[in-house]
Amino acid sequence: MEKSEKIWLDGKLVPWNKANIHVMTHTLHYGLGVFEGIRCYNSMENGPTIFRLQEHVDRLFQSAVILGIDVPFSNKDIYDAIIQVVLENKLEECYIRPIVFLGDNKMGLNPKGVNVRCAIAAWRWGTYLGEDGLNKGIRVRISSFTRHHVNISMTKAKACGYYINSILAKAEAHRDGYDEAVLLDPNGYVSEGSGENIFIYSKGKLHTPTLSSSNLDGITRDAVIKICKELDIGTEERNITRDELYIAEEVFLSGTAAEITPVREIDGRIIGKGVKGHITDKIQETFFKIAHGNKSKFSKWLTPI
Repeated sequence: MEKSEKIWLDGKLVPWNKANIHVMTHTLHYGLGVFEGIRCYNSMENGPTIFRLQEHVDRLFQSAVILGIDVPFSNKDIYDAIIQVVLENKLEECYIRPIVFLGDNKMGLNPKGVNVRCAIAAWRWGTYLGEDGLNKGIRVRISSFTRHHVNISMTKAKACGYYINSILAKAEAHRDGYDEAVLLDPNGYVSEGSGENIFIYSKGKLHTPTLSSSNLDGITRDAVIKICKELDIGTEERNITRDELYIAEEVFLSGTAAEITPVREIDGRIIGKGVKGHITDKIQETFFKIAHGNKSKFSKWLTPI
């Protein structure tokens, strides 16, 4: 990790190495907390711009509501603090991590009365799945781990503890020589990657799992659907079976960290021609044009710094 200079912690900017918490921090022990991942891109005309900032801040607060966490700052406070962190660290392109977590004044499984704390960090972070992955595609395996049931852990919250499931899937995939994992939902349908939504192109249309498949309502996922409307590419949200992945013409993953990453192989099966497909390339190219401020129609998605 390439450290930056300052982190926003509970309303104040502090040096990176002094943004510390106590070992008895409640979220460290029990995992109850919510977070976001946001990217800032360098726009040719407007300089650094944050991609879909308001939507990310809104989802952070929605996640907190789902888990019953009262955030001690307003939506606008966090919005403004994110901009402040990017400015103070003089970052042109970066990854931004706001997190809401429980403090160290109380232990036990009842979170009532535990102090709620907030932090925002930003640092330079390149493509999550690698530049080769963006250009040539990645190798994926179907995980032996199942995504959460919608009534076991409420899957529309982007919650800290939920990512144990993702870590297990990701680590298993790497041990087996793959770049990433795709998890199935409790009913056996395709859910999502360890940290990304998934799309397949088949029979002239783009398909993605319905949001009842234990998957997160991804902001990049939503961007892809809106981009496809602009490009006149038909989209459908539905249940997708594992074997449909194998015979799809194209597959790609979407997410703030992964951006638009094509998949060239799943469980040893070559997807399409084993390279980034034409439709994936069009969507990826349009996504990056938007993120870098080269599509005025989507300028509302960008918050200039």
